[in-house]
Amino acid sequence: MNFNAVLTIYIYEMRRFFRTMTQSIVSPVLSTSLYFVVFGAAIGSRIDEVEGVSYGAFIVPGLIMLSVMTQATSNASFGIYFPKFIGTIYELLSAPINFLEVVAGYVGAAATKALFIGIIILITAFFFVDIQIAHPIAMMVFLVLTCVSFALLGFIIGIWAGNFEQLQLIPLLIITPLVFLGGSFYSITMLPPVWQTITLFNPVVYLISGFRWSFFGTADVGIGISLFAIALFTAICLGIIWWIFRTGWRIRQ
Repeated sequence: MNFNAVLTIYIYEMRRFFRTMTQSIVSPVLSTSLYFVVFGAAIGSRIDEVEGVSYGAFIVPGLIMLSVMTQATSNASFGIYFPKFIGTIYELLSAPINFLEVVAGYVGAAATKALFIGIIILITAFFFVDIQIAHPIAMMVFLVLTCVSFALLGFIIGIWAGNFEQLQLIPLLIITPLVFLGGSFYSITMLPPVWQTITLFNPVVYLISGFRWSFFGTADVGIGISLFAIALFTAICLGIIWWIFRTGWRIRQ
């Protein structure tokens, strides 16, 4: 493993993040505040508790997952798409580094950015509701795994995308709806039995459920199943990326 190459790519991507840090911080803080006003105040005034947890606190894991998944995906997709757009990706491909080092640099930076945003949102949530994290280590594990897995997905999207519009297509039309329908702001046990079964086909349910368990000790699905779902999703993304670099699909075209 060429750690100098990984570190160079990582630092380059992180510098781009720090140049827009104010915007990167203000946006999630404002968005989180608005969600608490709309969902916490308006809906929370009609729903006292969900599974023994106040509704305002109950939506915190979902809010964090919503931002983390979208941020990790968008940062990674833009990070690899931009070299394609300006043509510098050929310099990267001709360098004496393998695909794992390229992926580690770009995905590591995107995951770090998303993790940073997730922590900011968590800190912001403490100003609105009283939160007790039952399993802080498990919370960080789920958070980091989610950042990495969706950064890998974003890397694939960045390779696939042919223009800037397509970069936003999958996050906007697929990821965001899946997060909203994956129990971000409600427990799937509140749904009719038929819809509970249908919802279990949404992979995001397992991520949010495991992450919520780390806060409150309650989950819609088993923790082992949630961890298996993250591991499977990560393995599939890595397999697709390996195939992309092996065949040169959308890279050398």
